[in-house]
Amino acid sequence: MGSPAGVSRNDAAFDLVIVGGGSAAFAAAIKGAELGARVGMVEGGTLGGTCVNVGCVPSKTLIRAAEARHRRAHHPFAGIPTGNGRPDWSLVRAQKDALVNQLREAKYRDVLRSYEAVTLFEQRGVLTTPRDVRLANGGTLAAGKLMVVTGASPETPPIPGLAEAGCLDNVSAMALERLPDSLIVIGAGFVAVELGQMFARLGVSVTILARQNRVLTREDPEIGLGLTEYLRDEGIDVRTETTVERVDRAGSYRVHVSRQGQTGVIGADQLLVAAGRRANTNGFGLDTIGVSLGRKGEITVDGHLETSVPGVYAAGDVVGEPMFVYVAAYGGALAAENALTGNTRRADLSAVPSVTFTDPAVASVGMTEAVARARGSEPLVARLPMEHVARSLAAHDTRGFVKLLADAATRKIIGAQILAAEAGEMITEPTLAIKFGLSIEDITSTFHPYLTLSEGIKLAAQTFDKDVGKLSCCAA
Repeated sequence: MGSPAGVSRNDAAFDLVIVGGGSAAFAAAIKGAELGARVGMVEGGTLGGTCVNVGCVPSKTLIRAAEARHRRAHHPFAGIPTGNGRPDWSLVRAQKDALVNQLREAKYRDVLRSYEAVTLFEQRGVLTTPRDVRLANGGTLAAGKLMVVTGASPETPPIPGLAEAGCLDNVSAMALERLPDSLIVIGAGFVAVELGQMFARLGVSVTILARQNRVLTREDPEIGLGLTEYLRDEGIDVRTETTVERVDRAGSYRVHVSRQGQTGVIGADQLLVAAGRRANTNGFGLDTIGVSLGRKGEITVDGHLETSVPGVYAAGDVVGEPMFVYVAAYGGALAAENALTGNTRRADLSAVPSVTFTDPAVASVGMTEAVARARGSEPLVARLPMEHVARSLAAHDTRGFVKLLADAATRKIIGAQILAAEAGEMITEPTLAIKFGLSIEDITSTFHPYLTLSEGIKLAAQTFDKDVGKLSCCAA
């Protein structure tokens, strides 16, 4: 890997130039190198993108730290003493930062060093033609093909007074110098509930403001309603069907809200806005070369991940939903392969799992009941409360359920929604079932180890045809 200060067009002819330096970019660079291409990567920000720096890695380690404190004070086991106490936030944050730095070096910078065909340019790049990228130092990179993988950033809604008052986003919230005594969260998506519960478990008084009647409105309604109540059970003030009218600040924040014709004001030390993410498409020259954007500012691509400009590809969060790091990596590798080999493969997002790292966690894949019915079919539905899973009974944590959907004609699995303590560890089997067309019988005839949460998938599949309450443990 090289890191030259600058180059001219004559000495920088690359087969593929990638604008961006996150997961999609790295997957694309590695795929390009494997295909024998000379690859240039242009990144003017922090190497590694959202996930390792300000997304998945830091948030999940903080969530686990908060869970450790919560379990210390709240657990269901008799004879095990509980304790409490305010956490040392500076140590918690420092441990998170150390992990981020470690992974950024080990999984990104060190990885690039092992690919001699990849050259990193640590400066901002702008597309000037469909085959040229101008660097911040004035140099130009000439490319056979271009790829834009510039990611996305937190979106700030147009709430009156918010711009003047300022607010936290997921990045600044995890970098706070000290824990606030109170926090208002505007939003009800996965970032809002993950960070809201995390701060609550660290001793912060948290209020979550949701516009609809539940959190996680993109999930099956039963998932969102169930998680809403579990969050409230922990003492989090989840206010549903609430509209934020305006925000002001005089030392502390004042959020003016309305609900069912009634108005009020909620105060807190800090305000976190978690209202979605928007593709980073401004300032990269996309308009100059004529790349088409969607209504939310995302780059529009075809099934091969090629943009409206031939020879220019895009992948990752910059092309819109689903904004998951594993989808970005998949897309980056696929786009690079298509750019270098002539559009030989089409993107397949028919079985993309999602996980929300709350406690209990949420995981889903495939269709919900509503989606299946909207497509004109009446699916078979099996719902298994976690109280029927021996592992949950042993852990004294029977919150949640597993829901499986199957096609009525073929009995193939077409969807799964899980609300459970470790739902993310359970969703891969339904994902594989959907991807490879497995049936209810394929699931029920497969061995599942006893006293594991994954056994809940088999039990849920058995529920299509049997009353599992009348089965003994490990019944086939």
